[in-house]
Amino acid sequence: MAVVWEWQDDLGYWRPYTGQVSSYIEQCLQHQRGAGPASSSSICLAQADPSLSAYIIDIPNLKQFRQDTGKMRAVRRSLFPQSSALGSGVLWEWANDEGGWTAYEIRTSILLEHSYQAGQATADLSPHGYNYIVDLTALQQVNKATSYRRHVRRQGSMPYPLASGSVIHSGPACSCHQCLSNSSAAGPMLSRSRHSFTVGQAYGPSLQTQHGRLPGTSSSSAYSPYPRRPLSMGSLLWNGPWSTPTSVAHPPGPPQAFGHHANGLSIPTIPLHMSGSSSVNSALAAPAQKPEEVIKKYMEEVPVVPDEDCIICMERLSCPSGYEVPAECSQSLQPNTVGKLTKCGHTFHMLCMLAMYNNGTKDGSLQCPSCKTIYGEKTGTQPKGKMEIYSIPQSLPGHPDCGTIQIIYNIPPGIQGPEHPNPGQPYSCRGFPRFCFLPDNDKGRKVLELLKVAWTRRLIFTVGTSSTTGEPDTVIWNEIHHKTEMMSNVSGHGYPDPNYLDNVLSELASQGVTEDCLK
Repeated sequence: MAVVWEWQDDLGYWRPYTGQVSSYIEQCLQHQRGAGPASSSSICLAQADPSLSAYIIDIPNLKQFRQDTGKMRAVRRSLFPQSSALGSGVLWEWANDEGGWTAYEIRTSILLEHSYQAGQATADLSPHGYNYIVDLTALQQVNKATSYRRHVRRQGSMPYPLASGSVIHSGPACSCHQCLSNSSAAGPMLSRSRHSFTVGQAYGPSLQTQHGRLPGTSSSSAYSPYPRRPLSMGSLLWNGPWSTPTSVAHPPGPPQAFGHHANGLSIPTIPLHMSGSSSVNSALAAPAQKPEEVIKKYMEEVPVVPDEDCIICMERLSCPSGYEVPAECSQSLQPNTVGKLTKCGHTFHMLCMLAMYNNGTKDGSLQCPSCKTIYGEKTGTQPKGKMEIYSIPQSLPGHPDCGTIQIIYNIPPGIQGPEHPNPGQPYSCRGFPRFCFLPDNDKGRKVLELLKVAWTRRLIFTVGTSSTTGEPDTVIWNEIHHKTEMMSNVSGHGYPDPNYLDNVLSELASQGVTEDCLK
């Protein structure tokens, strides 16, 4: 039986992914079975078809997720006879009103191919619920009621993969979990070189991928999920729990060579070198300092109280703080104690600063609520995951003189910790892995190094409510903007953007990640 993955359009029709995409999904499922329970439950379609960089398949829920809009569609895994047109990779398409081509449903495409191979002049689509006749000589679809004609075409692509396993169901639409767990891809896929910057361990087997579009495949369709985006690349792996990244980690086995792919690209790795210790462990462990000690470390009591408001409690500094003295606090911090931060000089009730600190991550750092100056090393609440970096020879719009750095962030679902909004409750991870792009020039590489620091400090993502979908308890971006489109700017998160690198450097600095962190 041939395996076809399909997505459901807005009218309820099931539209097939190409044979190349279906093969890739099957390959990922095979990899996930071998990797065990810790493997990814999401599949990024960009690695099979670069024009699909915005799309993720959520396997457990059988949903297609579009990262830039949050739109979700149903997907399914269907089985068809290998002897049908699918075995040779033939699909039939009709010309849509947008100037592109839309694939017929698989059963209709098989009917048209059988009629074509039999030498018939026409094929009547009424048995499939369509009021059309297709003229197989003129290659036109004719509406029986209006006589309106559209062009059709017979399109050759990569053959659909063959199913294997102990459970094989007949029929056009099987998406049971047994079929999903017993699927297999057909044919070899080329390997690519990869380097993972991981805060964790327990690599699974390397996922092999194939890139580039086969001749004859189409990405323009009235109901197609394919955005018009030409390139995105990456790999898909989960990692284990957070740990300190003391050295560059490689998957087990012999060193990987540069990969040459169907689109002619040679993808070298970007070597990653870490020095010093990571702040991740200290962020997850019990605080090394008492909150009161942190306040006294970065603030000094002022003898003369300024005639101004405390912007935390909104009371006059000459009046007591709006917060009470915690039971565990010594008598040195009283409601009327006023202090100033040692670097920026802004003044607050020290008890107010203590309350603000206790409501945060309690990582030993302070941030001025007025000017945002950071004291100490700020860490965040980003869940465990993996950051991977690749080099792509193509240039980004606006950066014609250099190649491209691609970052892939991958975070699996999990349970919220004490630093998250709802400890003990699960959090979801929609749209992972996420693909981001930087120009491979001096400033782009500096941003990359700082993003690596931000990653180890758990500052790239957090757990909260999605502003796109409204979903609570999900992993979201954490105020450090990333470019998620490589060759377009449909969502506003692409190139060209001449101010982006400067803006993201400012955002990193506001999180306490500056060039001083690289020294």
